[in-house]
Amino acid sequence: MNPSLSLLLLLLLGLSQADPIMEEDSEPEDLEGENEAGDIDITTRILTTNNVSSEFLLEGDLIAPKTRNAMVCWGGSCLWRKNRNGYVVVPYIVSNAFSGSDKQLIDTGLKSFHGSTCIRFVPRSNEYDYISVENRDGCFSSLGRQGGGQVLSLNRQGCLYHGIVQHEVNHALGFQHEQTRSDRDGYVRINWQNIIPNTAYNFHRQNTNNLNTPYDYSSVMHYGRTAFAVAYGLETITPIPNPNVQIGQRRGMSRLDIQRINRLYRC
Repeated sequence: MNPSLSLLLLLLLGLSQADPIMEEDSEPEDLEGENEAGDIDITTRILTTNNVSSEFLLEGDLIAPKTRNAMVCWGGSCLWRKNRNGYVVVPYIVSNAFSGSDKQLIDTGLKSFHGSTCIRFVPRSNEYDYISVENRDGCFSSLGRQGGGQVLSLNRQGCLYHGIVQHEVNHALGFQHEQTRSDRDGYVRINWQNIIPNTAYNFHRQNTNNLNTPYDYSSVMHYGRTAFAVAYGLETITPIPNPNVQIGQRRGMSRLDIQRINRLYRC
């Protein structure tokens, strides 16, 4: 390879490790329900559905922990375990409240992790730790492995979209929302005056493990611009320095979402 071309490639690689990611929307396979009202981002769907939820939810869709601080994971205690073959096996069950087509969509969402990560979702036999996918009043999950059976809710009326399944599963794997990560103030501005006052806690920065990856505006875990807005259309989150950067995924996991799973679980 030409020495000048090699140097240019190395420089570009270095820049890609330092800058926030703004990926163009890709066109994934046509998944059931995914192309309906495509102008609505994933987290807006989640938060709208969860408006009627009876659960006390942190950041809009995280079940408040009963035994430990959800924002801290000491010594990998909230990670799912890897087997001797190098796969991280996550047992699960799916409620019979879901129809056959519902279950197929959920199964597709779970299996979407298989091709690009070492995560493997397997039907539960008698494992102690497992995810119970249920039709409760909203889209929500616990953060990471809790120990025992843990609920991942996908309400049939508002949550059965490929991207929402991926979003809630990422929570169950241990990932928080992108805009609450520890270094977010260098990439987004939180417009506190536009946020419903009693929901402001949802925007607090967290002590996150960023896994040496850049901020990702295109993450499936990133809120849209108007999350928890006091009035329709007001921005609660504005990208900086370029306010026109698109945030709020409409499809599914970004390249960095996948990379982070592989780094966290050492795939």
